Amino acid sequence: MFLRLGHRTVVALATLGCAFAIAAQAPPPTSTLSVSGNVAEPLTLTIDDLRRYPAHAVDYSPRAMRSAAAPGESARHYTGCLLRDVLTAARPTEAKARDLRRSYVVASASDGYEVVFSWAELFMSAAGDNVFVVYERDRLPLPDDEGRIALVTLGDHGPARHVKWLRALSLRTAQ
Repeated sequence: MFLRLGHRTVVALATLGCAFAIAAQAPPPTSTLSVSGNVAEPLTLTIDDLRRYPAHAVDYSPRAMRSAAAPGESARHYTGCLLRDVLTAARPTEAKARDLRRSYVVASASDGYEVVFSWAELFMSAAGDNVFVVYERDRLPLPDDEGRIALVTLGDHGPARHVKWLRALSLRTAQ
């Protein structure tokens, strides 16, 4: 026997099934950020710790950076601190003179996504003024689908270095 379902019922059930599948795949929200690698003071920062850094208001629209924004889409309004300030607090070290110029930062998410920034990009160019560790959107804590702590980069052509669920920063030196 076949069960007869209306078109709307089938669509509703399919949508509900997809929502459960997506929810099951999302990593748990991040609530701390670790800073490690070539630093004198490894850190584990909470959102309250991040609030102690100078706060910046950030207007970010990933679609607008890669092409024209979708009709009716507005920028997201984030609050956060400069990535550079977080790294400075960990007191980066260098084994040999000028090692920092050969260094890079790996920003890792709890879902395994990683992005890379060069030391020079963050500390020796204007690009470093546009990389933020964010913890609020529209004056509210980041929603679970962003992970409570995230990283946004203004000026990139697209959202490739937007890291949701940010959990770790590691300072490394290229060989």
